[in-house]
Amino acid sequence: MTYRVCFVCTGNICRSPMAESVFRAHVAEDGLDGRVEVDSAGTGGWHEGDGADPRTVSVLDAHGYDGAHTARQFQPSWFSRLDLVIALDHGHLKALRRLAPTPQDAAKVRLLRSYDPSAGDDLDVPDPYYGGMDGFEECLEMVEAASEGLLAAVREDVEGRVA
Repeated sequence: MTYRVCFVCTGNICRSPMAESVFRAHVAEDGLDGRVEVDSAGTGGWHEGDGADPRTVSVLDAHGYDGAHTARQFQPSWFSRLDLVIALDHGHLKALRRLAPTPQDAAKVRLLRSYDPSAGDDLDVPDPYYGGMDGFEECLEMVEAASEGLLAAVREDVEGRVA
């Protein structure tokens, strides 16, 4: 049975495709790529069909990650097939929990940085869209820092299903 994770930000062109790419690489490195499916979406549909922001692609490429992406909007019906919905900030967390058809679906929504023990109380990944390249680099650092803890949690869930 495939375990499905979806990362969600605002327009699905900066933070969530970055998180998707980084986490997909971690899943492959850990040998879970046949058992864990990773994707991303936005809370809004303004960029549907577009590629990732060129700055996102540039930062991903510079760090050895895949920058291929097509933006799409998150749909409430997806909750039924997803195991985990990862919000990039508190605004996304609230929006996704409001969209959730059931309390069980709302419980699937978590903040990415909640998986980073060094994040402290600041669990938002800031939107780099209106800034310079340094914001995209900072975003990547936050995503990478949280991905290890997220991978450990997903691995535990996947292995628990087999047991």
